[in-house]
Amino acid sequence: MTLATREPDGTATRRGSVWEVAATFLMLGLTSFGGPIAHLGYFQREFVERRRWMDERHYGHLVALCQFLPGPASSQVGFSMGLIRGGWLGGLVAFACFTLPSALALFAFAALSERLHSPLGLAAIHGLKLVAVAVVGQGVYAMAGRLAPDRNRALLAAAAAGLVAISNSAVMQLGVVAGSAIAGLWLCRKVEHAAGDRFPLVYGKRVGAGLLMVFAGLLALALVVPAGLPELLQVGAAFYRSGALVFGGGHVVLPLLQHDVVGPGWVSKDTFLAGYGAAQAVPGPMFSFAAYLGDQLHGGRGGITGAVIGIVGIFLPGLLLVAGALPFWQSLAQRETATRMLAGVNAAVVGLLAAALYSPVWVSAVLSSRDFAIALVGFAMLVGARWSPLIVVAWCVLASMTTQLIG
Repeated sequence: MTLATREPDGTATRRGSVWEVAATFLMLGLTSFGGPIAHLGYFQREFVERRRWMDERHYGHLVALCQFLPGPASSQVGFSMGLIRGGWLGGLVAFACFTLPSALALFAFAALSERLHSPLGLAAIHGLKLVAVAVVGQGVYAMAGRLAPDRNRALLAAAAAGLVAISNSAVMQLGVVAGSAIAGLWLCRKVEHAAGDRFPLVYGKRVGAGLLMVFAGLLALALVVPAGLPELLQVGAAFYRSGALVFGGGHVVLPLLQHDVVGPGWVSKDTFLAGYGAAQAVPGPMFSFAAYLGDQLHGGRGGITGAVIGIVGIFLPGLLLVAGALPFWQSLAQRETATRMLAGVNAAVVGLLAAALYSPVWVSAVLSSRDFAIALVGFAMLVGARWSPLIVVAWCVLASMTTQLIG
């Protein structure tokens, strides 16, 4: 089913079908390696360049909003893309299809851990890391040309990359984004302001305000959980707190999770660390680690119920926040000062992506001249030949395994 809507400039278009959203996000959920900032590069290629679901300006505004909010930024961007493209059902389908592959992969890693530690298995995993080098490199190349096209914004991007490369903490990332917004007021005065720059949402500010109230109410409950509540409710509250109070997403949430699930004795430290290691090798959002932790409650007795509570608890606050904020954000973006600030933030996002290309993507994947050659060919496939990322995945994995076989 497709729904009629209008583009921000007022021209009619057709909203995509839920099946289209599902297929696109399932592919991304299976192939998006490299962490939350790297995911933004995958999304930019898929939604802006290949499918043209959104132009660069709107994508930059959406990314800027999610960078300011607590929660998993890449999942919030993906959910919002599905929401804009296919309504509420599209948003939920986008979230499910992007998240489930990584959650299921963590269980598969646990079951097949011995086989995956063979030389060929490790070579295949290493090849997937090289995919991230090619895709994130292509994302930096494309986004820099559009979001940092002039000297001032290029300087902002370079400064953001340098600062985050020095310290990749959540505080530094948030400070860089906020500082770039302020700097944009002066450095981006020549950026053209486009009136009527709106997302085609299926709801308004009243619904948005209600969602923000639900977020705040659940957070208040999660912060004052009585000790006598059933344990599963306490577990859900712990995951909700972790998802609601962390900026930056990805690896930043791990200390909070360790405190909330290892501290009470729900999961052993060894089990937590083993799952964390597996989470480094799977695509999709790092927050999917919550499914593994939910399953492993009390030595694996959490099962499917625990996994579902973990996933829902940790993702729900971020999704409520972004859905509630979108109607207000698009009104704010109408102002000329907001356009300058967003231009500064978008330049900083290019810098964040460039820093992510270096660490963790490059330093964990390019360990030899052969790795560099494999990643470079993959980059050329994306930028020069404009081939599908799936072809790049096949190339990098097979090339990595071949180099292992020939020594």
